[in-house]
Amino acid sequence: MTGSLVGTEAGHSAYDAEAEKVTPFVDSIRVYPDKAPADIAQRLGLRKGAEVLVRSRRYLSDGQPTETATSYIPWELAKGTPMVETNPGPGGIYARIEEGGHQLGRFTEDVTARMPTPDEVKVLRLAPGSPVIGLVRTAYDVDDQAVEVCDTVMSADLYVLSYELPAS
Repeated sequence: MTGSLVGTEAGHSAYDAEAEKVTPFVDSIRVYPDKAPADIAQRLGLRKGAEVLVRSRRYLSDGQPTETATSYIPWELAKGTPMVETNPGPGGIYARIEEGGHQLGRFTEDVTARMPTPDEVKVLRLAPGSPVIGLVRTAYDVDDQAVEVCDTVMSADLYVLSYELPAS
């Protein structure tokens, strides 16, 4: 798989846009309100312990676990919307965020490489010694308000992160 998770095609999740050549599948999804971890609250510009909607899922390609992704959306943006459902509808949570009046303006991504936690080894079915790529993406609206943080952990041997950046 190759991927920058920024810039998905209209109506597709980031994962679906990246998985065009394989059979993608989500085998587990959990959606629930919770208190934001300190680092997530900071990225979202929320007070420590603020309530967020958590959307956690594991993705597979041709039956092989490839990544986990956990999205955090400020509860004030998510409550009472289809985002609290397992299937938020066409276009996913970004479409629901925009329907709520927050036009997406930009994304930031922080990419790291590291050894996996024991839980990540199990969930991703990693071979001993296999590293993971951590990618934390923050979505901002056009008013520069953070509207979502997605913490993705990818099996490093299955991905190439490819970015094109303007020179100016």
